[in-house]
Amino acid sequence: MKKLMLATAAAALMATGAMSEVKVGMITTLSGGGAGLGLDVRDGFLLALKQSGRDDVELIIEDDQRKPDVAVQLSDKMIQSERVDVMTGIIWSNLAMAVVPSATAQGVFYLSPNAGPSQLAGAGCSPLYFNVAWQNDNLHEAAGAYAGEAGYKNSFILAPNYPAGKDALTGYKRTFGGALAGELYTELGQTDYAAEIAQIRASGADSVFFFLPGGMGISFLKQYADSGVNLPVVGPAFSFDQGILQAVGEAAMGVVNTSQWSKDIDNPTNRAFVESFEAEYGRLPSLYASQGFDTANLLFSALDKAAPADKAAFQAALEAAEFDSTRGAFRFGPNHHPIQTIYAREVIREGDVYTNKIIGIALADHADAYASECKM
Repeated sequence: MKKLMLATAAAALMATGAMSEVKVGMITTLSGGGAGLGLDVRDGFLLALKQSGRDDVELIIEDDQRKPDVAVQLSDKMIQSERVDVMTGIIWSNLAMAVVPSATAQGVFYLSPNAGPSQLAGAGCSPLYFNVAWQNDNLHEAAGAYAGEAGYKNSFILAPNYPAGKDALTGYKRTFGGALAGELYTELGQTDYAAEIAQIRASGADSVFFFLPGGMGISFLKQYADSGVNLPVVGPAFSFDQGILQAVGEAAMGVVNTSQWSKDIDNPTNRAFVESFEAEYGRLPSLYASQGFDTANLLFSALDKAAPADKAAFQAALEAAEFDSTRGAFRFGPNHHPIQTIYAREVIREGDVYTNKIIGIALADHADAYASECKM
């Protein structure tokens, strides 16, 4: 276990002998497949914490190893032994489904910087659960809307067989409007896509949509580029984000992907975030880093108004979302998921660095499809 505090917080504690007023438990993926996503969420959160100068927050960070049973054990320890007030950090939706309902049932606030399974947006919503990133379907809905507007009529779609993968294909189909040349669920963590690419080749598709986050997307894109199948590819930002593009390289050039964040969103908060993140860590921020940063600043804005122990007041302070987001204006829907604009981005190269630029809006002020099922 690592307990990370700002130097100012540690100095204050040594001077007073008092404990931090608020304990935040971060369970995220820091090793194995998908570790880059968790590292970016962590680093974005830590940057916001450093910049805040707060001396009332203790951050406890643990590695879930992308294993649901490990995440549950860590969650139980944080809630029952560490007595955390707020939890955050989970990347993967199957882990979120294993941890979040239990955490909120025990009276702990959960702020998701990434995973947004449909179950927690609809009937399984909670007054103590807030998603600062999206509902899982959202970026895929934007990809479907973009593909339809681009004139594609017959897409081959694939995603891993876990909650976020199912939400992904559901989202794409909700807005695409065309036919499907094929639909596949792959194994979570799969690295060999020869069979799937052969099916795409034989399918008669005019386009490909895939959601394969982390190393899965790197493997697929490289193999797809080498296959000679030249169908246009559309996807969500998860397989075309900053940490992944350098590993994919030329194979990603020109691909259009959808995201609620991009480093070229032109507002003062985002410009300062991109500059300070690169200065702090020596790399450009990713989508995940922006979400960790926004999650921390949402939390701090609520702490300025109320303590987590006053659940009604703290919930209201979170709902107000009075913080400067990297995305610009930020607001929650009635189920505590963002209502936000989702952009179409194109992969480009700036010098030796692969990155994205915004080419248009895919969906404006978009809310998720499950809010009406949420009763709270």
